[in-house]
Amino acid sequence: METATPPLPASAHRADNLRPRSGLLAACLRPSYLDCLLIAVLVWLFVAASPGWERLLRDGDTGWHIRTGELILTERAVPRQDPFSFTKPGAPWFAWEWLADVFYAVLHKAWGLKAIVLLAGFQIALLAVLLVRGMVATGVHPLLALGLTLLGMGAASVHFLARPHLFTWLFLAAAWQLVERDQRHPGKVVWLLVPATALWANLHGGWLALVGSLGVLAAGRAAESWLVPAERSARRRQALKMAALAGACTAASLANPYGYHLHTHLYGYLTSDWIRQAVDEFQSPSFRHENMLHFELLLFAGVAAAAGYLRRRQVGEALLILAWAHLALQSVRHVPVFVVVAIPLLAAGCQRAWNSFIEVQPSRSPAFFINDLGREWAAGFRRLSLWSAVALTALVLGSPPERWPGDFPRGLFPLQMTSEHAAVLEGARLLTSDEWADYLLYKLHPRQRVFFDGRSDFYGEQLGREYVTLVNARGNWRALAEKHGVDAVLCPSDWPLGSVLENEPGWRLRAKDGQARLFLKNRTAAGTPVSQRAVPEGRD
Repeated sequence: METATPPLPASAHRADNLRPRSGLLAACLRPSYLDCLLIAVLVWLFVAASPGWERLLRDGDTGWHIRTGELILTERAVPRQDPFSFTKPGAPWFAWEWLADVFYAVLHKAWGLKAIVLLAGFQIALLAVLLVRGMVATGVHPLLALGLTLLGMGAASVHFLARPHLFTWLFLAAAWQLVERDQRHPGKVVWLLVPATALWANLHGGWLALVGSLGVLAAGRAAESWLVPAERSARRRQALKMAALAGACTAASLANPYGYHLHTHLYGYLTSDWIRQAVDEFQSPSFRHENMLHFELLLFAGVAAAAGYLRRRQVGEALLILAWAHLALQSVRHVPVFVVVAIPLLAAGCQRAWNSFIEVQPSRSPAFFINDLGREWAAGFRRLSLWSAVALTALVLGSPPERWPGDFPRGLFPLQMTSEHAAVLEGARLLTSDEWADYLLYKLHPRQRVFFDGRSDFYGEQLGREYVTLVNARGNWRALAEKHGVDAVLCPSDWPLGSVLENEPGWRLRAKDGQARLFLKNRTAAGTPVSQRAVPEGRD
């Protein structure tokens, strides 16, 4: 992957080379531009902006991830059967992000949701640091690296959620820098990706992005070996090395509690037409939002960069940009992966154009001055210092308690209804939205089980379609409710099912507010009225 840029004019100097080298301790104590970037991203996204840290909890999946981690710590084993539903109790289930779940459970026990969002915010800020540092290290002007990274962070914000996929973003950014370095200076360091993948496979299924990208790069290098006869031998060696690395990483991913069954499960999940149609984050992006406009700009620039790489006979780089652009247009969840892979390649192309421009500029021109500043600033974008930890600590301790989430966002989840009617909900065979089910598992599990939650890969197409039929009160919805023994419904106010139940014999409206309606069946399957269940004093 030839992302290194040609040297700048001889007249351009680097001021940091004129300074004596400091010791390691002095370097750790001297603040850097990367320290400023890390804190600036945290402040920009989560401290100064609204809704702040709560934006990371917009997806209820975080709730069942926490509870899964607690189960693992309690039972000292990864789950192999479903612990959360009454529709598929005991069915085989793969907790394929189990190690991330354990991290979440430990943090949550120590500091609640504050710790969860702080981890997620730090991961997002660290991604920006990794992208900028990697680009500057290959000769990209710091201002160009910063501009593209901020644009990329805007595009990736569509998936800023406190979920295990954030581990994939960091692993992929770091891994791809090792791959890029190996393309310029072949060595053995890149093989560290093999044990890294073994760890990665237990945190999130996104390790497939690395394996797939290595495969694309290997295919591109093989094509180059025919297009560039003078470098045929070198390109073939690169192709074989990348293919072997992809194979070794795939083999390393077997080091998980489920073995190859994890791979067959992931294949079924990623190729499911129903999931692609039913799950929002698998839908194509909508370009009506600001973050998708950022993606659109990067997309156009990436296609132009791919054309430039093809002219230079760098097929591997062109294929990588185009492949991830295609996947990002198919599924919005791939937009951040496109950002991580494509931005360094785009930056390298822009830097080559800038170098060609600066070569013909007079030494006293503004462009030459900007170029010289970049060379002088570059050293400050190579490291983090202890000041990052100090600033992060001050940010945490200095923020007022009300800035940190004590619960999930009130406007998205039924906090009040859950709190006021917990005694009625607990133990009921409850139908609610998949997002609200995630929240109820967080608040009421193990006393609460649900009909359908955010684990769409577990429930499958048949139960998913039954869930949609019930939500919309279509066709045989009564038979489906009877089949699954549903005796309580907590539905958003706009659900068609709620309007039908208001006039349905055998059901009664227990409570409603501007957000939700709670319905109870007059009699359970056992014949005991739900309304006559014992309710602890003060709970309802």
